[in-house]
Amino acid sequence: MTNKMWGGRFASGPARIMEEIGASIDFDKRLYAHDIAASKAHCAMLAGTGIISREDNRKIQQGLDKILTEIEAGEFGFSRALEDIHMNIEARLEELIGPEAGKLHTARSRNDQVATDFKLYIRDAIDAIDLAIRELQLALANKALDHAATVMPGYTHLQTAQPVTFGHHCLAYVEMLARDRGRLADARKRLNESPLGAAALAGTSFAIDRDMTAKALGFDRPAANSLDAVSDRDFALETLAACTICALHLSRLAEEIVLWTSDQFGFLALSDAYSTGSSIMPQKRNPDAAELVRAKTGRIIAALISLAMVMKGLPLAYSKDMQEDKEATFDALDALILMLIAMTGMVADATVDEKAMRKSAAAGHSTATDLADWLVRELGLTFREAHALTGQIVVAADQAGVPLWKLPLAQMQEVEPGITEAVFEVLSVPKSVKSRTSYGGTAPQNVRKMARKWIKRLERETTSR
Repeated sequence: MTNKMWGGRFASGPARIMEEIGASIDFDKRLYAHDIAASKAHCAMLAGTGIISREDNRKIQQGLDKILTEIEAGEFGFSRALEDIHMNIEARLEELIGPEAGKLHTARSRNDQVATDFKLYIRDAIDAIDLAIRELQLALANKALDHAATVMPGYTHLQTAQPVTFGHHCLAYVEMLARDRGRLADARKRLNESPLGAAALAGTSFAIDRDMTAKALGFDRPAANSLDAVSDRDFALETLAACTICALHLSRLAEEIVLWTSDQFGFLALSDAYSTGSSIMPQKRNPDAAELVRAKTGRIIAALISLAMVMKGLPLAYSKDMQEDKEATFDALDALILMLIAMTGMVADATVDEKAMRKSAAAGHSTATDLADWLVRELGLTFREAHALTGQIVVAADQAGVPLWKLPLAQMQEVEPGITEAVFEVLSVPKSVKSRTSYGGTAPQNVRKMARKWIKRLERETTSR
Protein backbone atom coordinates (compact mmCIF):
# COMPACT_ATOMS: atom_id res chain seq x y z
CA MET A 1 0.00 0.00 0.00
CA THR A 2 1.43 3.34 -1.00
CA ASN A 3 1.44 6.46 1.18
CA LYS A 4 -1.60 8.36 -0.03
CA MET A 5 0.04 11.65 0.89
CA TRP A 6 2.64 11.26 -1.86
CA GLY A 7 2.26 7.86 -3.58
CA GLY A 8 0.05 8.70 -6.53
CA ARG A 9 2.55 7.60 -9.15
CA PHE A 10 3.57 4.44 -7.29
CA ALA A 11 1.97 1.07 -8.08
CA SER A 12 3.08 -0.62 -4.86
CA GLY A 13 4.26 0.32 -1.41
CA PRO A 14 7.83 0.68 -0.16
CA ALA A 15 9.83 -2.12 1.43
CA ARG A 16 9.48 -2.42 5.19
CA ILE A 17 13.04 -1.19 5.67
CA MET A 18 11.99 2.10 4.06
CA GLU A 19 9.74 2.80 7.03
CA GLU A 20 12.61 2.16 9.41
CA ILE A 21 15.14 4.26 7.55
CA GLY A 22 12.75 6.94 6.35
CA ALA A 23 10.54 7.64 9.36
CA SER A 24 11.46 10.70 11.38
CA ILE A 25 8.36 11.00 13.54
CA ASP A 26 10.18 9.52 16.55
CA PHE A 27 12.25 12.68 16.84
CA ASP A 28 10.62 15.37 14.70
CA LYS A 29 7.33 15.18 16.59
CA ARG A 30 8.79 17.81 18.88
CA LEU A 31 8.23 20.24 15.99
CA TYR A 32 4.46 19.90 16.35
CA ALA A 33 3.79 23.40 17.71
CA HIS A 34 6.00 25.02 15.09
CA ASP A 35 4.42 22.97 12.30
CA ILE A 36 0.94 23.92 13.41
CA ALA A 37 1.88 27.60 13.75
CA ALA A 38 3.36 27.61 10.24
CA SER A 39 0.31 25.81 8.84
CA LYS A 40 -2.05 28.29 10.46
CA ALA A 41 -0.10 31.20 9.01
CA HIS A 42 -0.01 29.56 5.56
CA CYS A 43 -3.73 28.82 5.68
CA ALA A 44 -4.62 32.37 6.71
CA MET A 45 -2.51 33.65 3.82
CA LEU A 46 -4.24 31.31 1.35
CA ALA A 47 -7.58 32.67 2.48
CA GLY A 48 -6.35 36.27 2.51
CA THR A 49 -5.21 35.99 -1.11
CA GLY A 50 -8.41 34.24 -2.21
CA ILE A 51 -6.71 30.92 -3.02
CA ILE A 52 -9.02 29.10 -0.59
CA SER A 53 -12.33 30.22 0.85
CA ARG A 54 -12.77 31.82 4.24
CA GLU A 55 -14.94 28.88 5.28
CA ASP A 56 -12.17 26.44 4.38
CA ASN A 57 -9.77 28.58 6.39
CA ARG A 58 -12.09 28.54 9.39
CA LYS A 59 -12.43 24.76 9.32
CA ILE A 60 -8.73 24.17 8.85
CA GLN A 61 -7.79 26.60 11.62
CA GLN A 62 -10.21 24.94 14.03
CA GLY A 63 -8.90 21.53 13.07
CA LEU A 64 -5.31 22.58 13.66
CA ASP A 65 -6.24 24.03 17.05
CA LYS A 66 -7.90 20.74 17.94
CA ILE A 67 -4.77 18.80 16.94
CA LEU A 68 -2.57 21.09 19.06
CA THR A 69 -4.82 20.44 22.05
CA GLU A 70 -4.70 16.69 21.46
CA ILE A 71 -0.90 16.59 21.21
CA GLU A 72 -0.40 18.72 24.31
CA ALA A 73 -2.86 16.53 26.23
CA GLY A 74 -1.02 13.37 25.15
CA GLU A 75 -4.06 12.13 23.22
CA PHE A 76 -2.59 12.21 19.71
CA GLY A 77 -1.63 8.92 18.08
CA PHE A 78 1.60 9.36 16.13
CA SER A 79 2.08 6.95 13.22
CA ARG A 80 5.47 5.85 11.89
CA ALA A 81 3.78 4.83 8.64
CA LEU A 82 3.07 8.52 8.03
CA GLU A 83 6.81 9.23 8.30
CA ASP A 84 6.97 12.67 9.87
CA ILE A 85 5.19 15.29 11.92
CA HIS A 86 3.88 17.08 8.83
CA MET A 87 2.07 14.05 7.44
CA ASN A 88 0.82 12.99 10.86
CA ILE A 89 -0.83 16.36 11.40
CA GLU A 90 -2.27 16.53 7.89
CA ALA A 91 -3.70 13.02 8.16
CA ARG A 92 -5.35 13.82 11.48
CA LEU A 93 -6.69 17.07 10.02
CA GLU A 94 -8.39 15.08 7.26
CA GLU A 95 -9.96 12.81 9.86
CA LEU A 96 -11.32 15.84 11.67
CA ILE A 97 -12.61 18.04 8.81
CA GLY A 98 -12.66 15.86 5.72
CA PRO A 99 -11.20 16.47 2.25
CA GLU A 100 -10.89 20.22 2.81
CA ALA A 101 -7.74 19.37 4.75
CA GLY A 102 -6.01 18.69 1.45
CA LYS A 103 -6.29 22.38 0.54
CA LEU A 104 -3.81 23.29 3.27
CA HIS A 105 -0.91 21.94 1.22
CA THR A 106 -1.68 24.27 -1.69
CA ALA A 107 1.39 26.32 -2.72
CA ARG A 108 3.76 24.64 -0.32
CA SER A 109 5.91 21.51 -0.08
CA ARG A 110 7.29 19.48 2.76
CA ASN A 111 10.61 21.02 1.74
CA ASP A 112 9.70 24.59 2.67
CA GLN A 113 7.49 23.30 5.47
CA VAL A 114 10.29 21.47 7.28
CA ALA A 115 12.77 24.31 6.72
CA THR A 116 10.28 26.72 8.26
CA ASP A 117 9.50 24.47 11.22
CA PHE A 118 13.19 23.82 11.89
CA LYS A 119 14.01 27.52 11.76
CA LEU A 120 11.19 28.32 14.18
CA TYR A 121 12.45 25.61 16.53
CA ILE A 122 16.07 26.76 16.37
CA ARG A 123 14.97 30.34 16.98
CA ASP A 124 13.08 29.33 20.13
CA ALA A 125 16.04 27.22 21.26
CA ILE A 126 18.40 30.18 20.85
CA ASP A 127 16.11 32.30 23.01
CA ALA A 128 16.00 29.62 25.71
CA ILE A 129 19.77 29.14 25.64
CA ASP A 130 20.36 32.89 25.78
CA LEU A 131 18.22 33.10 28.91
CA ALA A 132 20.09 30.19 30.51
CA ILE A 133 23.46 31.79 29.71
CA ARG A 134 22.28 35.06 31.23
CA GLU A 135 21.37 33.25 34.46
CA LEU A 136 24.85 31.72 34.60
CA GLN A 137 26.45 35.10 33.95
CA LEU A 138 24.45 36.58 36.81
CA ALA A 139 25.49 33.78 39.18
CA LEU A 140 29.13 34.33 38.24
CA ALA A 141 28.90 38.12 38.57
CA ASN A 142 27.35 37.82 42.03
CA LYS A 143 30.06 35.38 43.06
CA ALA A 144 32.64 37.82 41.69
CA LEU A 145 31.24 40.66 43.78
CA ASP A 146 31.28 38.48 46.90
CA HIS A 147 34.91 37.54 46.26
CA ALA A 148 36.31 40.69 44.69
CA ALA A 149 39.20 40.67 47.17
CA THR A 150 39.58 36.90 47.65
CA VAL A 151 43.12 36.16 46.54
CA MET A 152 43.90 33.03 44.56
CA PRO A 153 46.73 31.90 42.30
CA GLY A 154 46.51 32.76 38.64
CA TYR A 155 47.96 30.07 36.43
CA THR A 156 49.68 29.62 33.13
CA HIS A 157 50.53 26.05 32.11
CA LEU A 158 48.69 25.14 35.37
CA GLN A 159 51.74 26.50 37.18
CA THR A 160 51.45 29.38 39.63
CA ALA A 161 52.00 32.58 37.67
CA GLN A 162 50.69 35.69 39.44
CA PRO A 163 48.13 36.23 42.18
CA VAL A 164 44.65 37.25 41.08
CA THR A 165 41.29 37.39 42.79
CA PHE A 166 38.62 34.73 42.59
CA GLY A 167 36.18 37.45 41.58
CA HIS A 168 38.39 38.34 38.63
CA HIS A 169 38.49 34.68 37.62
CA CYS A 170 34.68 34.48 37.72
CA LEU A 171 34.37 37.59 35.56
CA ALA A 172 36.58 36.00 32.91
CA TYR A 173 33.79 33.48 32.34
CA VAL A 174 31.17 36.23 32.31
CA GLU A 175 33.06 37.77 29.39
CA MET A 176 33.33 34.43 27.57
CA LEU A 177 29.60 33.84 27.98
CA ALA A 178 28.85 37.33 26.69
CA ARG A 179 30.62 36.42 23.46
CA ASP A 180 28.59 33.21 23.32
CA ARG A 181 25.39 35.22 23.59
CA GLY A 182 26.64 37.54 20.86
CA ARG A 183 27.31 34.65 18.52
CA LEU A 184 23.85 33.18 19.17
CA ALA A 185 22.24 36.59 18.62
CA ASP A 186 24.06 36.89 15.29
CA ALA A 187 22.91 33.42 14.28
CA ARG A 188 19.32 34.29 15.25
CA LYS A 189 19.43 37.46 13.19
CA ARG A 190 20.71 35.67 10.10
CA LEU A 191 18.24 32.78 10.32
CA ASN A 192 15.21 35.06 10.60
CA GLU A 193 14.13 34.79 6.97
CA SER A 194 11.08 32.72 6.12
CA PRO A 195 11.40 29.74 3.74
CA LEU A 196 7.61 29.31 3.62
CA GLY A 197 6.30 29.73 0.09
CA ALA A 198 9.48 28.54 -1.58
CA ALA A 199 7.56 25.28 -2.11
CA ALA A 200 9.59 22.31 -3.36
CA LEU A 201 12.45 24.37 -4.81
CA ALA A 202 11.16 26.68 -7.56
CA GLY A 203 8.50 28.74 -5.86
CA THR A 204 4.85 28.49 -6.89
CA SER A 205 2.56 29.74 -9.62
CA PHE A 206 -0.10 30.65 -7.04
CA ALA A 207 -0.34 34.34 -6.18
CA ILE A 208 0.74 33.90 -2.57
CA ASP A 209 1.81 36.61 -0.15
CA ARG A 210 5.10 35.52 1.42
CA ASP A 211 5.46 38.77 3.31
CA MET A 212 2.20 37.99 5.09
CA THR A 213 3.34 34.57 6.32
CA ALA A 214 6.79 35.87 7.23
CA LYS A 215 5.27 38.61 9.38
CA ALA A 216 2.79 36.23 11.00
CA LEU A 217 5.62 33.92 12.07
CA GLY A 218 7.88 36.68 13.35
CA PHE A 219 10.41 36.51 10.52
CA ASP A 220 12.04 39.71 9.29
CA ARG A 221 11.42 38.91 5.64
CA PRO A 222 10.90 36.01 3.21
CA ALA A 223 14.03 34.19 2.00
CA ALA A 224 14.91 35.71 -1.38
CA ASN A 225 15.81 32.56 -3.33
CA SER A 226 13.59 29.50 -3.36
CA LEU A 227 16.45 27.08 -4.03
CA ASP A 228 18.44 28.43 -1.13
CA ALA A 229 15.39 28.61 1.13
CA VAL A 230 14.73 24.86 1.09
CA SER A 231 18.34 23.68 0.99
CA ASP A 232 19.82 26.03 3.60
CA ARG A 233 20.90 24.55 6.92
CA ASP A 234 23.44 27.26 7.68
CA PHE A 235 21.17 28.40 10.50
CA ALA A 236 21.54 25.04 12.25
CA LEU A 237 25.27 24.83 11.55
CA GLU A 238 25.89 28.34 12.82
CA THR A 239 23.82 27.75 15.94
CA LEU A 240 25.67 24.50 16.63
CA ALA A 241 28.99 26.26 16.11
CA ALA A 242 28.02 28.92 18.65
CA CYS A 243 26.77 26.22 21.02
CA THR A 244 30.04 24.32 20.60
CA ILE A 245 32.10 27.33 21.67
CA CYS A 246 29.77 27.90 24.61
CA ALA A 247 30.09 24.24 25.61
CA LEU A 248 33.88 24.52 25.44
CA HIS A 249 33.70 27.43 27.87
CA LEU A 250 31.49 25.43 30.21
CA SER A 251 33.83 22.47 29.96
CA ARG A 252 36.80 24.61 30.95
CA LEU A 253 34.94 25.89 33.99
CA ALA A 254 33.81 22.35 34.81
CA GLU A 255 37.41 21.16 34.67
CA GLU A 256 38.43 23.91 37.08
CA ILE A 257 35.64 22.94 39.46
CA VAL A 258 36.84 19.32 39.33
CA LEU A 259 40.37 20.45 40.13
CA TRP A 260 39.41 23.00 42.77
CA THR A 261 37.16 20.59 44.70
CA SER A 262 39.95 18.00 44.91
CA ASP A 263 41.95 17.52 48.11
CA GLN A 264 45.06 18.64 46.23
CA PHE A 265 43.57 22.10 45.64
CA GLY A 266 40.77 22.43 48.19
CA PHE A 267 39.64 25.80 46.83
CA LEU A 268 35.93 24.96 46.56
CA ALA A 269 33.36 22.67 48.13
CA LEU A 270 30.08 21.64 46.55
CA SER A 271 27.10 20.76 48.70
CA ASP A 272 25.25 17.46 48.61
CA ALA A 273 23.00 18.96 45.93
CA TYR A 274 25.81 18.85 43.36
CA SER A 275 27.92 15.95 44.62
CA THR A 276 27.62 12.18 44.61
CA GLY A 277 29.22 9.39 46.60
CA SER A 278 31.05 6.16 45.87
CA SER A 279 29.55 2.70 46.07
CA ILE A 280 32.65 1.37 47.81
CA MET A 281 34.51 4.35 49.32
CA PRO A 282 32.29 6.03 51.91
CA GLN A 283 34.51 9.10 52.27
CA LYS A 284 34.17 10.19 48.63
CA ARG A 285 32.43 13.35 47.39
CA ASN A 286 32.50 13.35 43.62
CA PRO A 287 31.80 16.45 41.50
CA ASP A 288 29.69 14.45 39.05
CA ALA A 289 27.69 17.42 37.78
CA ALA A 290 30.89 19.17 36.69
CA GLU A 291 32.23 15.98 35.13
CA LEU A 292 29.03 15.48 33.15
CA VAL A 293 29.14 19.07 31.91
CA ARG A 294 32.68 18.39 30.74
CA ALA A 295 31.63 15.16 29.01
CA LYS A 296 28.47 16.44 27.32
CA THR A 297 30.57 18.94 25.40
CA GLY A 298 31.53 16.02 23.16
CA ARG A 299 27.90 15.52 22.13
CA ILE A 300 27.62 19.12 21.01
CA ILE A 301 30.87 19.05 19.05
CA ALA A 302 29.74 15.76 17.46
CA ALA A 303 26.42 17.29 16.39
CA LEU A 304 28.22 20.12 14.60
CA ILE A 305 30.54 17.71 12.80
CA SER A 306 27.66 15.37 11.99
CA LEU A 307 25.60 18.08 10.30
CA ALA A 308 28.65 19.41 8.47
CA MET A 309 29.22 15.91 7.07
CA VAL A 310 25.58 15.68 5.98
CA MET A 311 25.70 18.98 4.14
CA LYS A 312 29.20 18.94 2.65
CA GLY A 313 28.41 17.24 -0.67
CA LEU A 314 24.75 17.96 -1.35
CA PRO A 315 23.74 19.49 -4.68
CA LEU A 316 20.87 21.97 -4.69
CA ALA A 317 18.17 21.75 -3.62
CA TYR A 318 16.70 19.26 -1.14
CA SER A 319 17.98 15.72 -0.59
CA LYS A 320 16.70 13.17 1.91
CA ASP A 321 20.12 13.32 3.59
CA MET A 322 18.84 16.49 5.22
CA GLN A 323 16.46 14.50 7.35
CA GLU A 324 19.58 13.75 9.40
CA ASP A 325 19.85 17.43 10.34
CA LYS A 326 17.54 17.29 13.34
CA GLU A 327 18.16 14.41 15.72
CA ALA A 328 21.73 15.34 16.65
CA THR A 329 20.82 19.05 16.68
CA PHE A 330 17.95 18.45 19.09
CA ASP A 331 20.24 16.40 21.31
CA ALA A 332 22.93 19.10 21.31
CA LEU A 333 20.52 21.91 22.16
CA ASP A 334 18.98 19.85 24.96
CA ALA A 335 22.43 18.99 26.31
CA LEU A 336 23.56 22.62 26.36
CA ILE A 337 20.50 23.73 28.30
CA LEU A 338 21.16 21.00 30.88
CA MET A 339 24.81 22.00 31.10
CA LEU A 340 23.97 25.65 31.65
CA ILE A 341 21.39 24.94 34.34
CA ALA A 342 23.74 22.56 36.15
CA MET A 343 26.63 25.00 35.96
CA THR A 344 24.51 27.87 37.25
CA GLY A 345 23.54 25.73 40.22
CA MET A 346 27.13 24.74 40.93
CA VAL A 347 28.42 28.31 40.77
CA ALA A 348 25.74 29.57 43.15
CA ASP A 349 26.19 26.53 45.43
CA ALA A 350 29.98 26.49 45.69
CA THR A 351 31.61 27.44 48.98
CA VAL A 352 34.99 29.14 48.63
CA ASP A 353 37.85 28.26 50.98
CA GLU A 354 39.54 31.66 51.09
CA LYS A 355 42.35 30.45 53.36
CA ALA A 356 43.33 27.65 50.97
CA MET A 357 43.25 30.01 48.00
CA ARG A 358 45.34 32.62 49.79
CA LYS A 359 47.92 30.04 50.87
CA SER A 360 48.23 28.69 47.35
CA ALA A 361 48.46 32.18 45.88
CA ALA A 362 51.57 32.81 47.96
CA ALA A 363 53.35 29.70 46.71
CA GLY A 364 55.69 29.50 43.74
CA HIS A 365 57.11 33.03 44.13
CA SER A 366 53.97 34.44 42.51
CA THR A 367 55.06 38.05 43.10
CA ALA A 368 58.30 37.71 41.13
CA THR A 369 56.91 39.88 38.35
CA ASP A 370 56.16 42.58 40.91
CA LEU A 371 59.83 42.48 41.93
CA ALA A 372 60.93 42.83 38.30
CA ASP A 373 58.52 45.73 37.79
CA TRP A 374 59.90 47.43 40.94
CA LEU A 375 63.46 47.15 39.61
CA VAL A 376 62.37 48.80 36.35
CA ARG A 377 60.38 51.50 38.07
CA GLU A 378 62.75 52.36 40.93
CA LEU A 379 66.22 51.58 39.55
CA GLY A 380 65.68 52.45 35.90
CA LEU A 381 66.68 49.02 34.60
CA THR A 382 65.35 47.59 31.36
CA PHE A 383 62.76 44.92 31.89
CA ARG A 384 65.10 42.27 30.45
CA GLU A 385 67.79 43.25 32.97
CA ALA A 386 65.22 43.22 35.77
CA HIS A 387 63.90 39.85 34.62
CA ALA A 388 67.36 38.28 34.79
CA LEU A 389 68.11 39.73 38.24
CA THR A 390 64.73 38.63 39.58
CA GLY A 391 65.41 35.11 38.37
CA GLN A 392 68.65 35.09 40.39
CA ILE A 393 66.78 36.33 43.49
CA VAL A 394 64.17 33.59 43.03
CA VAL A 395 66.98 31.02 42.99
CA ALA A 396 68.32 32.50 46.23
CA ALA A 397 64.87 32.27 47.83
CA ASP A 398 64.54 28.65 46.70
CA GLN A 399 67.93 27.80 48.19
CA ALA A 400 66.95 29.50 51.44
CA GLY A 401 63.59 27.73 51.44
CA VAL A 402 61.58 30.94 51.90
CA PRO A 403 59.11 32.97 49.83
CA LEU A 404 60.39 36.12 48.16
CA TRP A 405 59.01 38.50 50.77
CA LYS A 406 60.88 36.61 53.53
CA LEU A 407 64.25 36.61 51.79
CA PRO A 408 66.56 38.93 53.76
CA LEU A 409 67.32 42.25 52.11
CA ALA A 410 71.06 41.54 52.32
CA GLN A 411 70.70 38.47 50.12
CA MET A 412 68.73 40.46 47.55
CA GLN A 413 71.44 43.12 47.59
CA GLU A 414 74.04 40.50 46.80
CA VAL A 415 72.29 40.19 43.44
CA GLU A 416 71.45 43.89 42.99
CA PRO A 417 72.97 46.38 45.47
CA GLY A 418 70.42 49.07 44.59
CA ILE A 419 67.51 47.19 46.14
CA THR A 420 66.15 48.92 49.25
CA GLU A 421 63.74 48.05 52.07
CA ALA A 422 60.96 49.60 50.00
CA VAL A 423 60.92 46.51 47.78
CA PHE A 424 58.97 44.60 50.42
CA GLU A 425 56.02 46.92 49.79
CA VAL A 426 55.38 45.13 46.48
CA LEU A 427 56.24 41.55 47.38
CA SER A 428 53.20 40.58 49.45
CA VAL A 429 50.33 38.85 47.62
CA PRO A 430 47.57 41.26 48.72
CA LYS A 431 49.60 44.29 47.65
CA SER A 432 50.43 42.66 44.34
CA VAL A 433 46.78 42.09 43.59
CA LYS A 434 45.79 45.56 44.78
CA SER A 435 48.34 47.15 42.43
CA ARG A 436 46.82 45.65 39.25
CA THR A 437 44.58 48.63 38.58
CA SER A 438 44.99 48.81 34.78
CA TYR A 439 41.71 48.44 32.89
CA GLY A 440 40.72 44.78 32.97
CA GLY A 441 43.17 44.09 35.80
CA THR A 442 42.54 42.01 38.91
CA ALA A 443 42.61 44.78 41.55
CA PRO A 444 39.64 44.37 43.92
CA GLN A 445 38.38 47.86 43.10
CA ASN A 446 38.31 46.92 39.40
CA VAL A 447 36.51 43.65 40.12
CA ARG A 448 33.85 45.30 42.27
CA LYS A 449 33.20 47.94 39.65
CA MET A 450 32.96 45.43 36.80
CA ALA A 451 30.86 42.93 38.78
CA ARG A 452 28.35 45.65 39.71
CA LYS A 453 28.24 46.78 36.09
CA TRP A 454 27.47 43.26 34.90
CA ILE A 455 24.86 42.64 37.62
CA LYS A 456 23.07 45.88 36.76
CA ARG A 457 23.12 45.07 33.05
CA LEU A 458 21.93 41.47 33.50
CA GLU A 459 19.18 42.39 35.95
CA ARG A 460 18.02 45.12 33.58
CA GLU A 461 17.75 42.50 30.84
CA THR A 462 15.52 40.44 33.12
CA THR A 463 13.09 43.27 33.79
CA SER A 464 12.94 44.24 30.11
CA ARG A 465 11.89 40.78 28.90
